[in-house]
Amino acid sequence: VQLILFFPIPILLALLLNSILSQRLRSIIQAITFLPHFYSWVLVITLFQQMIGGAGLLNQFLRQHHVHTLDIMTNPHTFSLLVTSQIIWKDAGWGIIVFLAALAAIDPNLYEAAAVDGAGRWRRMWHITLPGMRAIIVLMLVLRLGNALSVGFEQMLIQRNAVGHDAADVLDTFSFYYGIGTQNYSYGAAAGIFKSAISLLLLWAANTLAHRFGEDGLYRK
Repeated sequence: VQLILFFPIPILLALLLNSILSQRLRSIIQAITFLPHFYSWVLVITLFQQMIGGAGLLNQFLRQHHVHTLDIMTNPHTFSLLVTSQIIWKDAGWGIIVFLAALAAIDPNLYEAAAVDGAGRWRRMWHITLPGMRAIIVLMLVLRLGNALSVGFEQMLIQRNAVGHDAADVLDTFSFYYGIGTQNYSYGAAAGIFKSAISLLLLWAANTLAHRFGEDGLYRK
């Protein structure tokens, strides 16, 4: 879910920010979106609880207008979407900085030449901007795939009791509860090694795919 929803959003936001002509406005928006990256997961989940929790602002508004309240923070069926929305709000700003750096490396003369040839905004984005960002997009995708099994130990641990272990358990929390919680250290270590092996396999597969598309990936072939 995070690969589908979270990964493209920093790219889209970077493209939108890059289209803003005012440098001051761009810097303000970039600072606001980057600020949540420094928040702890305790603070992030507390803010979500205060906004969309059972006693949050959204449900209070719905009660005042005699509308059925929404079960968001404790619904195990939509927990993956909740976790993804939290990480989008927290870390999208960091991704914007990476992709804005890639945009800054594109030669402005290419845009001027394309505009002279009659290329519109969308054609310039499709034929100049996206190809210029392709290397960093592929690199970030390779890193994201390699880190796919590490979806946030603290984030899951804090919300595990609210939605149940069936919805919130990942390999990190599994290793913690069955390794340290029950003092079965060998079992927890085996789960951790399994996670590392699968992550390495995903990283190798993504990097191999990047080489087939003509990109360097993590290293040159």
